[in-house]
Formats: sequence, C-alpha cells, structure tokens
Amino acid sequence: MSFATLLLFVLASGVTIVTPGPTVLLAMSNGSRYGLRDACWGMAGAVLADVVLIATVASGLGVLLAASEPAFQAIKWMGVAYLVYLGWRLLHADAPAALPENGIVMRPDCRTLFMRCFLVAITNPKALLFMSAFLPQFLNTAAPLLPQYLVLGTIMVVLNTCAMLAYALLGIRMMHAFDAGGLRWLNRLCGGALIGLAATLALYRRS
Repeated sequence: MSFATLLLFVLASGVTIVTPGPTVLLAMSNGSRYGLRDACWGMAGAVLADVVLIATVASGLGVLLAASEPAFQAIKWMGVAYLVYLGWRLLHADAPAALPENGIVMRPDCRTLFMRCFLVAITNPKALLFMSAFLPQFLNTAAPLLPQYLVLGTIMVVLNTCAMLAYALLGIRMMHAFDAGGLRWLNRLCGGALIGLAATLALYRRS
C-alpha cells in the first residue's frame, strides 16, 4: 500500500466522517449535557462499533450480510427504531443541570452512554455497506490483506474519534455560552436531527 493510497484514503474518509451523523450528534449532545469525560464513554462505544464493522468486512462476513435482504432489513429497522427513540428522548429532555450556576449535576451511567452510542453505530446498515464497498478499493490484493485492514481500520478509528471529540467540545462550548433556553433548543436540534436521520435510514434502499 503506497503513501499516495493512504493519503487518498485519509482524505476520502475524513470528508465522510466529518459529515454530521448519529454518533457525532450524540457526542455533541453528550458533551453539552454531561461534559467531556462522560462523553468519552459514548465515543468509546462508537469506536468499538467501528472496530466490529471493520472486522466484519475484513472477515468477509460483510459481503454475506450485505447480500442477505432479511438481515439487512432487520438491522435497518432496529437502527431506525433506536434513532427515533433517542431523538424523542432529546426532544423531551429538559436543559441540562450542568450549567455553571446550577452547581452539582447528576452524572449519567457510563455504561448507558457506552451502549447507547455502540448500538446506534452497530445498527446502521449503511455503515456496513459503505465499508464493504469503500475499504477494498484501497487494498493491494497482491499483499497480505490483514495488515492493510489493520492500518485502514486504525486510520478510520482515529479520524472518527477526532470528529466526535471536536463535536463534543463544541457541545461543551455551547453549554457555557447558552442559557437554559438555548440548551433546550440544542437538545431539540439534536433530537430532530436524529429523527431525520432515522427517516433517511428508513427510506434507504440498497442499489
């Protein structure tokens, strides 16, 4: 795998990852509501999902799942239902109690944040189909594939982590800049965006 191929992969992956999706929206929401330390638990869940998806593609299982219409539909509708649920929760959430003048805030269950982001990422069949079609284009089939998948997977994980971290920090800045009313609207914005992504996923059809 040449340096030019890796650079092209970084650029192509970066454009895709920076585009707002469910995991970065959750990172921003978690950052605004709970702070960076707790938001990192959600990021860890999303990263684990990325590792699982990349391993699925590398093992060849991704092709089988992509070819199975029942499996595709089951994963898709689980993802749709969970995104709608999270969006509804955010639409009805009150402003976070983490405003500086409000004192101590009740910290969330870290396992809940971890599993929430993991489930959002792992139940998105578009991610699996994208990786199944995207990653092999950058592989040198004349060389061992496993080391190449490890390199590409590491790059994707690092880029995704950086994107989620940036969105979480943006959420934290908003927490300090907004009053309670502004943070309620931020919750509604993130919740509405998640429901919009759920609708997009529901309409998604494999080509």
